[in-house]
Amino acid sequence: MSTNYSKQTNWGQFVPLVTVFFFWGFVAASNDILIPVFKKAFNLTQSQSQYVAVAFYVAYTVGSLIYMFISKAIKQDLINKIGYKNGLITGLLISAAGTLLFYPAANMGSFPLMISGLFTVGLGFSLQQIVANPLAIEIGPTETGSQRLTMAGGINNLGTTIGPLIVAFAIFGSATASNTEASIESVKIPYLVLGGAFILVAILLKFSSLPQITPTITENTDDDVPGEHRTSALQYPQLVMGMIAIFVYVGVEVSTASNLPAYMEKSLGFETKDIAPYISLYWASLMIGRWTGAVEAFDFSAGIKRILRFLAPYLAFGVFLLVNAIAQHDLSHFYIYGTIIFVMIICDIMSKGNPARMLLIFSVMGILALLIGMLTTGMTSVYAFTSVGLFCSTLWPCIFALAINGLGKHTNQGSGFLIMMIMGGGIISWIQGSLADATNIHLSYIVGVLCFAYLAFYAIRVSGILKAQGIDLDKLQKEGEH
Repeated sequence: MSTNYSKQTNWGQFVPLVTVFFFWGFVAASNDILIPVFKKAFNLTQSQSQYVAVAFYVAYTVGSLIYMFISKAIKQDLINKIGYKNGLITGLLISAAGTLLFYPAANMGSFPLMISGLFTVGLGFSLQQIVANPLAIEIGPTETGSQRLTMAGGINNLGTTIGPLIVAFAIFGSATASNTEASIESVKIPYLVLGGAFILVAILLKFSSLPQITPTITENTDDDVPGEHRTSALQYPQLVMGMIAIFVYVGVEVSTASNLPAYMEKSLGFETKDIAPYISLYWASLMIGRWTGAVEAFDFSAGIKRILRFLAPYLAFGVFLLVNAIAQHDLSHFYIYGTIIFVMIICDIMSKGNPARMLLIFSVMGILALLIGMLTTGMTSVYAFTSVGLFCSTLWPCIFALAINGLGKHTNQGSGFLIMMIMGGGIISWIQGSLADATNIHLSYIVGVLCFAYLAFYAIRVSGILKAQGIDLDKLQKEGEH
């Protein structure tokens, strides 16, 4: 470890930053509860109910495009101009404005207005994402950047684990109550509270020590690598292929969860109000995986890291069990899941911290999980589909780190392009929903299999692309370990 101060993770800056990650998770997972509620209340088909996901995720793309358009117009990177801190605050205030739309939308019983509210929340999130992802990598040593992003992701999933349960509780009342019918009215309160929370975090960030601007992004890479005079992030194949990878990755992550309620209702006869713990388990799976990956971000000895690799995921699983115990759900169904977590830990150890290898192993496991889910029925299929969350868990930081590797001064622009591709979450959910309408939900999971297949291909291909640019992932990893 060098004595250079900037080489240590700056926790004072990291903590306020991850609160933002928490909220993204809270809202994203709560959408899965809104989907079956809106579907009933507004009498929608499966593909129409996925408009909830479409509105929320396409907002990311629109937000990124607006950001790029403004940056072009002022001939300067917008975030470098207004500063990272102001970028986050602005994003939070836009999202807060979106939550306020839920109030008139609920009073008028208007589906389009509800969706506009979600869209506005997503717009604010896109600005927050463009700032926060590179920033999480920035505020500490580069070698552990992707692990810090994984840890931020782990906090994000604390939000995704708690979100569905709180929102379901707010909408359906107590878990034991017999009211299965949710009124659209009841959606107002949780979202107004959320709006208040956004404003509160914006105020906290205003007084935090987050840097206004990060100097490293302005570095010119042309001096380091002779002959690399690229004028745009899009001239890097790792980024272009990485954009497709983010698109299909967010797609499979979101559509697996957002089509799960309909599968459990239709094929397995579950009540809408009983589905929340399973949606929560799906998002908790992402948390379980990310807490495992986050172990690397800490300065522990190798021996302690080994122990924590096993402890962290089960600790995260414990959080899930605790939250559900508080909500008075029957936990006996869930204990078997511990064995699937063990498989994920073994895969994590096999990847040896190389993001490309991890992407390959986890994508293959994702394909396996989906195929098992498609070929079985009953609870086996539910757990198979849920375990997709475990294998999606560390893919975002892997893809993100691989795609912006070696971009130098084009890093911010590259980050914007990647955030733009989050719309895959909405589009692939809608494709799967449409396929489910045409065939059945069980079969529609083939969409996810195709997504993972591309990710496996990207994992194999990207190492070669980076090698050609003089970047060796295994070597980088070893340097990071010293």
